[in-house]
Amino acid sequence: MREKASIRNILVVRLSSIGDIILTTPVVAELRRAFPLARIDFCTREPFVPLLSGNPALTSVCTPEHLPSVAYDLAVDLQNSRRSRSLVRSIDARTVRRYMKQNWKKLLLVRFKLNLYGEGYLSVVERYRRALDGIVPACSAPCALHPSGEERAFASGMLEGDGIPLLAVCFGANHFTKRYPEERYASVISRVTSEMDLQVMLIGGQEDAVAAERIISLLPAASRSKVRSMAGIASLMQSAALLERSDLVLANDTGLMHIASAFGRRLLVLFGSSVREFGFLPWDTPFELFETTGLDCRPCSHIGRDSCPEGHFRCMNDLDAGRIASRILELLKPQRT
Repeated sequence: MREKASIRNILVVRLSSIGDIILTTPVVAELRRAFPLARIDFCTREPFVPLLSGNPALTSVCTPEHLPSVAYDLAVDLQNSRRSRSLVRSIDARTVRRYMKQNWKKLLLVRFKLNLYGEGYLSVVERYRRALDGIVPACSAPCALHPSGEERAFASGMLEGDGIPLLAVCFGANHFTKRYPEERYASVISRVTSEMDLQVMLIGGQEDAVAAERIISLLPAASRSKVRSMAGIASLMQSAALLERSDLVLANDTGLMHIASAFGRRLLVLFGSSVREFGFLPWDTPFELFETTGLDCRPCSHIGRDSCPEGHFRCMNDLDAGRIASRILELLKPQRT
């Protein structure tokens, strides 16, 4: 790009949601590496501003309602939606780069089970980076989050004490077909708490509080004292600070999974209607994927559904709670020695 040397002001746009925004942070880090003296602003919706606050690669974080009055040399639209395109058109930007979603590939995989991604499917991180071909040559940075001192102090106050492993369970998701059933989560938690001393935290938002209480109600009495729900109690970044302190994270395909990845946490990931081809596996952190392969109906959606269209929900129901619990014990028990 011949104009690269003249880039002084950069705007990155990703308006939502949690996981998608977390996955932009490696690209933001690479932009800062390429342009150490540039102004780099990030525009997102108000609820997601805390995810980017404190990021040293950014000059400022703004919302669509309060854009800086700056002439940008480069605008990077990592949303590529009607709203983000309209926003970029409204600013003074000399060069615009956009994330190419390739929705047609998703459509063919969901509707006709025609997989054109092949074995070499890319993470969304690398797909974002390709919007900057000729500007950023590669993307090797991890995801990044920066809880405040107060948020980290909150997390410290929730811990049982030294030597007791913390298992964080991110049990929610926006759509039913991405949620491992509550009774299965209860079965996993019951098995692991019966065999070792550990602390289990149910991490989620206010919308997950009722489901968390249902999971706890399904546990035997001996397990309940080891489980604490933070759903609707901890803020988004307080939840992030709790994930930062966890020894192991069990998660659905959800934004909290990507938050945990930003701290390099080991993850056990449960995919139902999700598939790896969509590019949303954890980035640059150790993880193990549990999924039901060989189902003709999977994936049934690229974002998730409110019910199983086949009625059996085998993509999640066939994930063996005993196998998941056994793997948790294998990973956490060595920490007791």
